[in-house]
Amino acid sequence: MEKGDDFLEKVSLEEKIKTVAKKFLQKSEGRDVIVISHFDTDGITSAAIMTKCLRRLDKKFSVKIVKSLEKPFIDSLPKDKIILFLDLSSGSLNHIQEAGLKEVFIIDHHELVQGISEEIEMVNPQLHQKEKISSSGLTYLFCKEIDPESRKSAKLAVLGMIGDLLEKEIDKLNNGILEDGEIKKKRGLLIYPSTRPINRALEYCSNPYIPGVTGNSLGVLELLREAGIENSRGQYKSLMETTEEEMKRLVTAIMLRNPKAAEQIIGDIFLIKFFNKVEDARELSAMVNACSRLGQSDVALRFCMEVPGSRKEAEEIHIRYKQHIISGLDFVSKAEKIVGKDFVIINTKDKIKDTIVGTLASILSNSSVYEKGTIIITMAYYDDKIKVSARICGRDNTNNSFRNVREILNGVIKEIGGEVGGHEQAAGCIITQDKEEMFINSLKNALEVELVKI
Repeated sequence: MEKGDDFLEKVSLEEKIKTVAKKFLQKSEGRDVIVISHFDTDGITSAAIMTKCLRRLDKKFSVKIVKSLEKPFIDSLPKDKIILFLDLSSGSLNHIQEAGLKEVFIIDHHELVQGISEEIEMVNPQLHQKEKISSSGLTYLFCKEIDPESRKSAKLAVLGMIGDLLEKEIDKLNNGILEDGEIKKKRGLLIYPSTRPINRALEYCSNPYIPGVTGNSLGVLELLREAGIENSRGQYKSLMETTEEEMKRLVTAIMLRNPKAAEQIIGDIFLIKFFNKVEDARELSAMVNACSRLGQSDVALRFCMEVPGSRKEAEEIHIRYKQHIISGLDFVSKAEKIVGKDFVIINTKDKIKDTIVGTLASILSNSSVYEKGTIIITMAYYDDKIKVSARICGRDNTNNSFRNVREILNGVIKEIGGEVGGHEQAAGCIITQDKEEMFINSLKNALEVELVKI
């Protein structure tokens, strides 16, 4: 499938969801369903929404959470069962076709680079004027079609939406989800958790990254002193409890350290009732992500299902994950880099977990370290492979002059082999370690050629 408007479907996304949902109900009658979902927050919440729905419908199903969708895995899938992909597979349509899978349903929002065969029923906003909605949002709307009781899962769709950084682009579909989930929204400082002591929130704040403050408890205290925010009996108030004047001073102090934080520091805070307690949705979303990134997707899924005991497990994992992020940021700040005109490649090799390099790339792309428009590429080893993540600094979705990092990676992968997926501004790929040098050289050439095109 070529990129362009020629493949856009004439029906609306809402109509497509209804059509595919009806076909799924018909074809899954009395059949086993294998649900395969991505391991990030959007994928996990999608899996949780679908799990709740299929249980209520008394369907026979199993769930697999995967880091990536590689050809050997697709080839191993049974041909006689319904395969339902959530938040992945839009970049693997050729492998799905070659595997001979007969009944495939896909709910995804990533870019398409190949044609859709007759065996595949797909819900993807890329086919409908690229509407901005997460896979969890799509899964929620899909499940609500086949089971109205799925309305109770709206809050999970909101967590997935926030996990995919779509809260600033809420369209009519997402607005409906917010209403269904009875989500409270208020304007405030986008540092989470807004319900916890402000010093702790600032110390582990990585989006925006605050130089001298993120990961630095003494730097936090200095910033709070500058902002005139004092503690009471050794305890700081939460962001939700700060006065308007305190909030203004705090914003000023942060912007002095990271001038580029202006666009991302103030916005909507979403409050969700979870485990019978009102919580900052960004914190919950981050906890889900942390569990999966540290290899415990099962805990993440149980947490989304609000299984007793999973909350404590998720909190402990989240603490460890934040420590990984802080040490990872420290490592990449000192590591050798391949720097070109408007791009930087950071090859961490085996020094940082492959599940974390994408997060580090995202943090750096939102920091004041690199100029707007710079492409950040991070790399990390796992098994005999390399995980590659690409982000664009200061991406503005209204500005189409930015380069498409998924297209850049896809061009390189076509030459050397591997798997690629993602979006225009955030993408990734997997290659084998024996192609490391070839990949870096091809990537450098592609980035330089792409720059000349602009």
